[in-house]
Amino acid sequence: MVKILAVGSIALDSVKTPFGSIKDALGGSAVYFGVAASYFADVSIVGVVGKDFPQKHLDALRSRGVDTSGIVIEEGETFRWSGEYGYGLGERDTLETHLGVFEKFNPLIPSELSRSEFIFLANIDPELQFKILRQATNRNFAACDTMDFWIEGKRKELDETMRRVDMMIVNDSECRQLAEEPNLIKAARKVLRMGPHAIVVKKGEHGALLMNEKSMFSAPAFPCEDVFDPTGAGDTFAGGMIGYLAKAGEISERQLRQAVLYGTVMASYCVEKFSIEGICNLTSEEIESRFRQLKELTSI
Repeated sequence: MVKILAVGSIALDSVKTPFGSIKDALGGSAVYFGVAASYFADVSIVGVVGKDFPQKHLDALRSRGVDTSGIVIEEGETFRWSGEYGYGLGERDTLETHLGVFEKFNPLIPSELSRSEFIFLANIDPELQFKILRQATNRNFAACDTMDFWIEGKRKELDETMRRVDMMIVNDSECRQLAEEPNLIKAARKVLRMGPHAIVVKKGEHGALLMNEKSMFSAPAFPCEDVFDPTGAGDTFAGGMIGYLAKAGEISERQLRQAVLYGTVMASYCVEKFSIEGICNLTSEEIESRFRQLKELTSI
């Protein structure tokens, strides 16, 4: 199978929603991405945790077939985040953030992982993203995420990274901020002129928009009856999407559109439970069934 490398955060999350709460659950961008992608292709994650990181969480990743050889355990505490959602679940309040060992994260990619064909640069410092790209000597496809903090504080470094990736995966507000353009379609086109060949704009409950120089594709979100925790849905979406592209073995227009739908499917399972519980024990039949349902939603 094609190897995927994801570099990002590994965290212990404490989340409260109107439907329940969970403390010190496995989270982080690399984790959600890796678990989702593992259903489609071999995936390795690179990140850092502290000595307090529970062994059961490493075991959970390995049980899903995620390669954890790139996870470094350092003296200190694991990155911790806590947040609370209201009934709408569309917005959250961050209650606490303790970076711990993640504050000085300086990823060095093991030589065997540097030959991975697909690279996902999660929401980390653009300088580190650029450093990873220089180490990934065998990549065929690289996708990058970012956030408002980096867009404001390290725009020059982010621009350097964007010129070297194949796809940007951002939410609608980040897309507008990158382009300094309120209209989302114009903003996405402007981002494309900054370097990437394609952009995927995540719009939460309103679905996702895929755009490249030649075409545009819009996919709805899957209508879930039970939504408990949207934490990690965006990285899960990216994992399903890039995992499918790696499995397909080509980056054609058709495969890109299919990938967006598979990303949407994986994200829909993620939000139905806390942490990674919703995406840990899926079957290929469940994934394909929901994929067919999603296609039927848009068929006339």
